Amino acid sequence: MQELKKIGFIGTGIMGAAMAGHLMNAGFEVSVYNRTKSKAQDLINRGARWCETAGECAKNQDVVMTIVGYPKDVEEIYLSEGGIIDNAKPGTYLVDMTTSSPAVAEKIFNAAKLKNLHAVDAPVTGGDVGAKKATLTILVGGEKEDFDALQPIFKVIGKNPVYEGSAGAGQKTKACNQIAIAGTLAGVCEAFAYAKASGLDIEKVYSAISSGAAGSFQMTGVARQGLDGNFNPGFMLKHLAKDLSIGVEDSNSCGLSLPILSTVLHELRSMEKSGHGAEGTQALLKYYGVVE
Repeated sequence: MQELKKIGFIGTGIMGAAMAGHLMNAGFEVSVYNRTKSKAQDLINRGARWCETAGECAKNQDVVMTIVGYPKDVEEIYLSEGGIIDNAKPGTYLVDMTTSSPAVAEKIFNAAKLKNLHAVDAPVTGGDVGAKKATLTILVGGEKEDFDALQPIFKVIGKNPVYEGSAGAGQKTKACNQIAIAGTLAGVCEAFAYAKASGLDIEKVYSAISSGAAGSFQMTGVARQGLDGNFNPGFMLKHLAKDLSIGVEDSNSCGLSLPILSTVLHELRSMEKSGHGAEGTQALLKYYGVVE
């Protein structure tokens, strides 16, 4: 099996910077590219090689990893002229960890295969905390032998890599995850909206229900921050809106109408239009009037 030593890492935001840092700590040779160079500066200071473009970052690597913003960004850096697929050498593993659309994942897989490149879609769950602690769950679609070959990489940045099936299956599984989160987060917000409207002490309600059957990460890890007045993003509200829009689009293509998903997406888009898109998802509490 090919030894994987050199990694091109594209996208050094909240999640990517931590993930790339773990790979450097594990001894991999890491090159980095980000549209905003300052977001990669700490990695550069630690010895990562800076690249001026995504295509340059893909050259002469064993693995190229990406975690960027939106499906259109993924498609652009992989499939555009001078992009990743144009520049990666045959045999390179291409690992897109962005939450993107299954259709884009399948398109990249097929284009990569024509050039003897091994593409997998590998979105992650666990947020910024999971990225910093290297405890991410990694949801992988593509060829099983490519998933197996990438285990040394996955085990550095996460604790639970799961092979989900053929190309696009990782993205479909991530959509399941985000759909579940949407309903849970909205349910937590509604619970506290009701507590406030009915005259209950929200802190006493939180203490009573957060450790019981209603307990969840959305309760204790997300809503708790909002109740404390902390809206700094572990995961930006606008990014959850993007993820849920992918879920709506793909579920519609399966002939499904998911009303909870559609309702929460509407709420998030309303908050985004009101200027809260860069806040954490706990800002949904503001939509329900629980906090200011």
